[in-house]
Amino acid sequence: MANQLFTNKDISWLAFNRRVLEEAASETVPMLERLKFLSIFSSNLDEFYRVKMPPLLALQKIKKKKGGVFAKVNTMVLEQQKRFGYILDELIIPQMKERGILFLNTEPIPELLKEQVSEIFFTAVAGLLQPVYFEQVQSFFAENNQLYELVVLEAPEKQDVIAIVNIPTQVLPRFYKIKQGGKVYIVFLDDIIRNNMHALFPGKKIKSVFNIKITRDAELNLSDDYGEDIAVKIEKQLQKRDYGQASRVLYQPGIPEKHWPEILAKFNLHKTSMVKGGVHHGLKDLAFFPVKDDSMHYPSQKPIVNKLSHATLFEEITGHDVMVHTPYQHYNTVLRFFNEAAIDPKVEEVYTTLYRIAADSRIAYALISAAKNGKKVSVLVELKARFDEANNLQWSNRMKEAGVKIIYSSNNIKVHAKVALLKRNHPSHPFLGLLATGNLNEGTARYYTDHILLTANFSLLQELKMLFDFLVRKQKPERADKLNFSHLVVSQFNLHKRFLDLIDREILNAAAGLPSGITIKLNNLEEEKLIKAPYKASCSGVKIDMVVRGICCLKPGVPGLSENIRVKRIVDRYLEHGRVFLFENAGTPEIFMGSSDWMIRNIYRRIEVCFPIYDELLKKQLIDILDIQFNDNVQGVWIDADGQNLPVSKEGKPVRSQEEIFRYLAGKNL
Repeated sequence: MANQLFTNKDISWLAFNRRVLEEAASETVPMLERLKFLSIFSSNLDEFYRVKMPPLLALQKIKKKKGGVFAKVNTMVLEQQKRFGYILDELIIPQMKERGILFLNTEPIPELLKEQVSEIFFTAVAGLLQPVYFEQVQSFFAENNQLYELVVLEAPEKQDVIAIVNIPTQVLPRFYKIKQGGKVYIVFLDDIIRNNMHALFPGKKIKSVFNIKITRDAELNLSDDYGEDIAVKIEKQLQKRDYGQASRVLYQPGIPEKHWPEILAKFNLHKTSMVKGGVHHGLKDLAFFPVKDDSMHYPSQKPIVNKLSHATLFEEITGHDVMVHTPYQHYNTVLRFFNEAAIDPKVEEVYTTLYRIAADSRIAYALISAAKNGKKVSVLVELKARFDEANNLQWSNRMKEAGVKIIYSSNNIKVHAKVALLKRNHPSHPFLGLLATGNLNEGTARYYTDHILLTANFSLLQELKMLFDFLVRKQKPERADKLNFSHLVVSQFNLHKRFLDLIDREILNAAAGLPSGITIKLNNLEEEKLIKAPYKASCSGVKIDMVVRGICCLKPGVPGLSENIRVKRIVDRYLEHGRVFLFENAGTPEIFMGSSDWMIRNIYRRIEVCFPIYDELLKKQLIDILDIQFNDNVQGVWIDADGQNLPVSKEGKPVRSQEEIFRYLAGKNL
């Protein structure tokens, strides 16, 4: 991408993660929630090194040039890690201490705890440790994201001996809570091992101990060979994922320079990215901090229950479209859609896509019941949903055993659409449908902001049936040239062109002096043509407002290019996730929702479904919600032309959009 037109996507992603990090620094965020934001930041950075860094490393190897994106990424990561340490050690830990909670991050374990720490070590930890001397092995394979302690031992009459000890966080908690003298101490598992290291190396003098962690490439190598079942391929590749090329070595400062050649040789890490970290690594475990105190969390916000005016949800949907806005409104309405489908004798066929299935999915259980109740159930399970492959595979096998027809997408394309369709024996409403911006997952629905449409619109659902026919058959239906969508907006078919046409219409309206304007909410914005089109619209006088949570390659506010475009980023207690597209359309607004971001992968390598909102009351709701979000001057920041976060003016009434939206929807439910 040309720098004058586009912000680099990796730089933009790191800017988003920096915004997450700053939420941990905010005095307005409750203490344990601040630790969660540190956890999210750490988890995001792990994923960055597993997914985004390998291509950067490969490109750097080819170019063999200093500077550029790779150097800037490293600079940003180091700066953010330094900021992370400051927030934790200088802002959060002192305030916790005032509450009688002593979190021993950089401080040594005090003498008064040594006896209890020793007890924990010998009763719970010691049997899970496997120390390895480097001199006894030709190489040592460090597991992905596994925490280790590097031990330097003094050896008489020869150079120091190095050993490696695992930190068994897969089995044991990362933090231990010890009460002593009216105070609560939080101790790392790492330090419990470190303080008892002499028991692992009896008779040896321990000179120093350092924490180290290796992160590995997470991509699955799936060829386009259709001779083998994709489920089998996924299962085989999952077994290899944690053995991918190392993309980061995160190490505690202070390791003597003379030991690095041996360390890198034993770990086979010559071509990896070396990152100096703090004392402890893997701080995504802060999500499981062992303190429970309601006063240190966000105030409870009970989801609003959608009121029904009919005995069943299906009767309600046939009367008018229904929309659920999670997590503000209760997800039970979505669960009820599938539960009623399982028992309703009029329902003959059930179709749905599942991208990330909840660990204990009530939707999957309802689909199993529907199949056992004699209904034809077809489920497209996306096995290539990154980091959810194993769980999706297990659920697909369970559903298959119950008689559900399981369909997998081809190797080179993901089905990211969030849709479901019921075919009924009903004279006036043969279809009922569900179309959403987020996964059909009751777990993530508790903290992802999404929108779910439930409808009986025949014309729209007839097109959804046509799409399911295509997905189930893994080929286009008969007369494939006639597979046209006039209501649905579907990638691989009409999504790219339709959005470009909608933008062009606003340009024509502006030129004709008619009302024009575009408001878009996305998670990520990267695809070049869908960035150049808003640039063209901006130069034609069309006002464009965007809320982009993560990657934003568009440069807003550039004179002569994008001066009519403003982009805001919102980070708060819930993860902004919905995709909404509003076009002014000469005073008769058109609004779409859907699963698709404007990323290369969404447009060209996935099946995505966006859909129009026809119900005027629901259109008004969405427009109001977009307006509230764009006016957020508490949790919102501007994204500038360099992709960085700029503060929003605090003048006027404070608007915290997630709180305002909850109050707005609560008022609508009265």
